[in-house]
Amino acid sequence: MKRTFVLAAVIVMLISCQKKRETARPQFRSLTESVYASGNILPDNEYRLHALADGYLSKRLVDEGDTVRAGQVLFAIESDQQSIRMGNARTNYETARVNAAAGSPVLAELESSLQSARAKMQQDSVNYTRYKNLWDNNATSRIELDRATLAYRTSRNDFAALQSRLQRTRTQLQSDLTNARSQYELSAVEKGNYQLTSRINGRIYEVYKEPGELVRRGEAVALLGDQGKVYLRLNVDELDVEKVKPGQAVLVKLDSYPDKVWKANITKVYPMLNTRDRTFRVDAHFTETVPPQYSGLTAEANIVVRQNPKALAVPKSFLIGKDSVMIEKNGDVQKIRIRKGVENMEYVEVKAGLTPEMMLVK
Repeated sequence: MKRTFVLAAVIVMLISCQKKRETARPQFRSLTESVYASGNILPDNEYRLHALADGYLSKRLVDEGDTVRAGQVLFAIESDQQSIRMGNARTNYETARVNAAAGSPVLAELESSLQSARAKMQQDSVNYTRYKNLWDNNATSRIELDRATLAYRTSRNDFAALQSRLQRTRTQLQSDLTNARSQYELSAVEKGNYQLTSRINGRIYEVYKEPGELVRRGEAVALLGDQGKVYLRLNVDELDVEKVKPGQAVLVKLDSYPDKVWKANITKVYPMLNTRDRTFRVDAHFTETVPPQYSGLTAEANIVVRQNPKALAVPKSFLIGKDSVMIEKNGDVQKIRIRKGVENMEYVEVKAGLTPEMMLVK
């Protein structure tokens, strides 16, 4: 009697220890596979305005949020050295312009000397002719003729020398004027480097420098972008990026507006890995109007990489490893491999290996 009781207890324990197997059949359902990404909304056509020269920010003519037009001066930078160069170039140009003009002091002095030399040469020429006629008529001495001849030749040479000097001086003054003008224009171009202008019609989104602060060549002063458009810059994990392609739909939620879902499309997948967080940059543009003041907001997104409105699917909890399941057939349990398709967090599409009549067990 005691032995019978013990055997019965053992049987009861064995039965109670057996777990009831869970079962499920493949079913047709709509499946959407997506890749998670996070990022920010940024102004479209954004670019950073960089300083083109060293100096101090002397003027800030815009504030964050202001709209600007292409070519508009936004900031001014001052440099003592540049101001000195500009002043010297202006002075040199004005001096050269005055010297090269008709009636300038330099040319007036030479022209006056040339007139005096011409008058003397003409007088000596008349005197020489008179003494030559007298000599021909035996009315003067050879000494007087030679004296007149020498005086005429000397005055004629002096006139020619002054004439040549005047021409050389005019040429030199014109050359000096051309060089001075070039230097002045060059300094004016350099001055333009100290005025920072917008290259687009857009909006000021960020300003990094205040008047009085030191600015280095190449340093960012402000962030500008399209006035009425924004885009989505996302970070996609390196394990998922191969699934992401331009044109794919994106569902976006903003932390500041959790009840609204925005729609966008992938426009570009960048090939460079960010080694700090092991992500790739992916850009998306909204298919609906997003207010430009949303720029800078944090966003979370699901990128739709695959969809099947009628997929034969099984719960992912029945998977063994990556691509196998257990089925019950004729009272036996056996392991088979499947070919997967679209999958989400709960279900995976079975493209081959199962039929709707099969029973899955685990």
